[in-house]
Amino acid sequence: MEVKLFYKNLKVYQDAKGLVNDVYKLMKKFPAEERFGLCDQLRRAIISVPSNIVEGLSRQSDKEKHNFLNIAYGSLMETLCQLDIATDLGYITEEELKDVELRAVDLIRMLKGIMRKLDCRAKSCRTVEL
Repeated sequence: MEVKLFYKNLKVYQDAKGLVNDVYKLMKKFPAEERFGLCDQLRRAIISVPSNIVEGLSRQSDKEKHNFLNIAYGSLMETLCQLDIATDLGYITEEELKDVELRAVDLIRMLKGIMRKLDCRAKSCRTVEL
C-alpha cells in the first residue's frame, strides 16, 4: 500500500529540501576542524527549514501554522548568516554563497506568501485556499 503524504508535492517543501542538499554539499568543503563547530550549527539550521515547514503546514490552526513557518524563516536566515561567515573564512566562494542566497530568496518569498495568506485568513480577508 502506497502512502501519499501531502507535503511531498509542495514546491515550498521541495525547494527547502533542495537547499538542504546544496548546503550539505558545501559543508563537504569545510575543514575537518569545523565538523563540530560551524558544520553542526549549519546542519541544525538548514534541517530546521523543511522540518518546520512540514510541521507547520500539518497543524490545525492558522496561528500554529504561521508560528512554525516563521521558525523555518528564522532558520533559513540563520543558515545564510553562517554561510556568509563560512565565505569570510574562505570555506566557500562568494559565487557559491550567491547561488544559495538566490535560492533562499525564492524560498523566503514562498514562506512570506503563505504567512500573508494565513494572516489574511485570520482577518477574514478574501484569500486563496492553502
